[in-house]
Amino acid sequence: MDRFDRCPETALDWHRAGKGAVLATVIETWGSAPRRVGSQLAISGEGEIEGSVSGGCVEGAVVVEAMDALSDGKPRELEFGVSDQDAFAVGLACGGTIRVLVEPVGSVLPEGILDQLVKYRAARQPVAYEVDLDARTRSLTTDGHIQAFRMDRSGFVDESRTFVAIHNPPLRLIVVGAVHIAQALVPMARIAGYDPMLIDPREAFGSDSRFPGETILHDWPDEAIAQLGLDTRTALVLLTHDPKLDDPALEQALRAECFYIGALGSKRTHAKRVDRLMAAGFNDAEIALIHGPIGLDIGASGPAEIAVSILAEMTRVLRKGA
Repeated sequence: MDRFDRCPETALDWHRAGKGAVLATVIETWGSAPRRVGSQLAISGEGEIEGSVSGGCVEGAVVVEAMDALSDGKPRELEFGVSDQDAFAVGLACGGTIRVLVEPVGSVLPEGILDQLVKYRAARQPVAYEVDLDARTRSLTTDGHIQAFRMDRSGFVDESRTFVAIHNPPLRLIVVGAVHIAQALVPMARIAGYDPMLIDPREAFGSDSRFPGETILHDWPDEAIAQLGLDTRTALVLLTHDPKLDDPALEQALRAECFYIGALGSKRTHAKRVDRLMAAGFNDAEIALIHGPIGLDIGASGPAEIAVSILAEMTRVLRKGA
């Protein structure tokens, strides 16, 4: 599953096809707004749309403004109040207010910037789109905005009119070991927004009947991980207890930039793991990146509760960096 909304990609395709394209982005909200800041709606010059800025409450008005923006080549800053009745229709208890930035591609949002944004997204590289609404300058950056990247939070820079749209790759979870805990963890992680992938060379464990509809690789973990790649939006969870399977994956992970590495096992098992990694040339700081024993200490009992503790720890590391 690709959890990208694909609005930038679609807008670029429409623009290059000669249809004309506009990107509308939620830049600010108050109250119980239907969509979070950074949500986007792509509109073509032929009235096609993809995405959403309000869950349906104000899309029609945004499309009308987008057509006008295409005609005169100027951006728009729109503000809408979402009534309690409209908010209830899209699943909220009460209404709110949203501001939407409308940018025609080409005349306002340069095609070159949009093209680079799409390439960053395809390469799974986090990138921020910055627009100074007063100076009307636009740029991309991969530097700074550390907290915004970590929290997936677009918004205005303090005390400024510079809006920063965060484009993070979709979260991934790579699980080594198709065991009972994985059967609970994988669907939980999917609900939490991860694209899970399973690695287990033992086909009896990693079977479609045990994990229906999931991506399962029956390669050795080091080979599978080399194929999948690891990055700052990937969590790696090792559940096999078997050094032959876990250690090669661990060694690759410690040399990569995945945000979370967790390994199942008791304190004694983890101590032996540390000794093996030290012998393989890893230092204390590198080994300390491993969360072992895995999961938050919540007194978990049984596969489902252990899965909850793992997902909770992954979330804490992703959002707080600890």
